[in-house]
Amino acid sequence: MHRFFLPPNQCQGPTLFLTGGEAHHALHVLRVSRGQRVTVLDGTGHEFLCEVQEYNRDKVSLSVAKKNSLPPWSCRLTLLQAIPKGKVMETIVQKATELGASRVVPLLSERVVAQFDQKEAVRKARKWQQVAIEALKQCGSVWLPQIEAPLTPAQFLARNELFELPLVASLQSDSRSAREYFRAFQAERDRLPDSVCVWIGPEGDFTAAELAAIQSHGARPITLGRLVLRTDTAAVFCLSVVNHELYSVSDGR
Repeated sequence: MHRFFLPPNQCQGPTLFLTGGEAHHALHVLRVSRGQRVTVLDGTGHEFLCEVQEYNRDKVSLSVAKKNSLPPWSCRLTLLQAIPKGKVMETIVQKATELGASRVVPLLSERVVAQFDQKEAVRKARKWQQVAIEALKQCGSVWLPQIEAPLTPAQFLARNELFELPLVASLQSDSRSAREYFRAFQAERDRLPDSVCVWIGPEGDFTAAELAAIQSHGARPITLGRLVLRTDTAAVFCLSVVNHELYSVSDGR
């Protein structure tokens, strides 16, 4: 069944309308027809099972047959990702969406090549948010991750956000497996964490000063194995490991 996305304020009544790019994709790429069943996602936990009613060259009318509501993931997962060169960040956002991240914070760390002014940072965030929407439709998740505008590690740390289990991918000799930290947390509190963040550095890693600042805010260094991974591979690796630790036993999702 084809999936489409509409923001929550456009999913209020018994009839939904696809316009703009969603309508174009429905009509000219997928070529939907009257009576066809489709799914609409609003990114805030709701799935609408619909039937195509009417359409013209730039608008599709959908009748809502059923609305499903699903709870959010039991753990809020934030990816703090140093921005790689080129369009690799788009792939990272896509995979983060598929792997259940609640939020992606792009980082302008010292060794990041790309640098943006405020206007460009906002434009990039909007573009990456659209990538997340497309990934949402592909994987069928009902929860859309928030993609923030790029900022420096120091700017993020200045917010003093609290995470029950903050982790940082590290090449340090004292790094431990993520599983050790999850097991220690569960042994101490008799439950799994409800908020986790993972810091991923750029090619060449965070500087020593950046890593010290990140760890001074409680982040535990985790190893990614014997090989040195590219930053995009490291992101997928870490999110996959966290997902396994959170959901393979806890709730089966």
